[in-house]
Amino acid sequence: MGFFSFFTQELAMDLGTANTIIIYNDKIVVDEPSIVAVEQATGKLIAIGKKARQMHGKTHVNIRTIRPLKDGVIADFNAAELMIRGMIKMINQKPQLFAPSLRLVVCIPSGSTEVEMRAVRDSSEHAGGRDVYMIYEPMAAAIGMGIDVEEPKGSMVVDIGGGTTEVAVIALGGIVSNKSIRIAGDAFTADIQAYMRHQHNIKIGERTAEEIKINVGSCLAELENPPEDFIVRGPNLMTAMPVEIPVSYQEIAHCLDKSISKVETAILGVLEQTPPELYADIVNDGVLLAGGGALMRGLDKRLTDKIGITFHVAEDPLHAVARGTGIALKNVDKFSFLMR
Repeated sequence: MGFFSFFTQELAMDLGTANTIIIYNDKIVVDEPSIVAVEQATGKLIAIGKKARQMHGKTHVNIRTIRPLKDGVIADFNAAELMIRGMIKMINQKPQLFAPSLRLVVCIPSGSTEVEMRAVRDSSEHAGGRDVYMIYEPMAAAIGMGIDVEEPKGSMVVDIGGGTTEVAVIALGGIVSNKSIRIAGDAFTADIQAYMRHQHNIKIGERTAEEIKINVGSCLAELENPPEDFIVRGPNLMTAMPVEIPVSYQEIAHCLDKSISKVETAILGVLEQTPPELYADIVNDGVLLAGGGALMRGLDKRLTDKIGITFHVAEDPLHAVARGTGIALKNVDKFSFLMR
């Protein structure tokens, strides 16, 4: 490898619905929202990541902001390719005599169909990837949280991302039982938008709903140290006059209840399919929560009370999947059986 490794750039990519993270040399070098802004007429890239996100919901006729991934899979092929290429360029800021060939490990939802996997592979190859490997998200999350996935012992991971919630039981380096549902961060945001419309007669955009979720998002109506109410400003739906409404965490807990219940059902469904020996391991060790959704206040407590198994939030849950993808990249030979 020695001489040729100089010409090969190895990247691990967590291609998420909400955020895309790229790891290079064991360091997170790109952590940006998965969004691009393009010119309406020509399809030319204007902005990417944080800059494009600032434009989201504020554009005029000539500019369009696109989130290339929906529910964890590529919905807009061209935009995905522009985004991957642009984010890889962010690492190679210095001018180079020649472009190194790329070796990529990309993580994908465990419920991906062959067509969806093909879309990820094609987008990555068009963006310059020569060797493209894929790893399932719950497996990457488990590796990133320090679980020894090759042990003859059951570990359960719940990864609540932007587009999908992945629930999986892992043992002996493979996924024993799993479920991927399309209820996750984006669904919670949509719930909040609908709730504000029906309950308070106020129209809010995606970004404001996201802020409400971050500031007062909760899964329990009783919290030990509750956050302060969040003030929402927007137009009244009837009069279009500006209104200011304080939103409490209890309201958000109530409005997210249905979606969180669906996550609980998915977890119980996976536990049902789990062999009894592995089930015993999970009861002993508890379940690990990863992904942005794991940061919701009171989620671990609610799941622990409902399911009767201890749930722990991983440290730095936002980057667990990306870290695991990075470790898999370093040990491609060892983890080759996990790669698609």
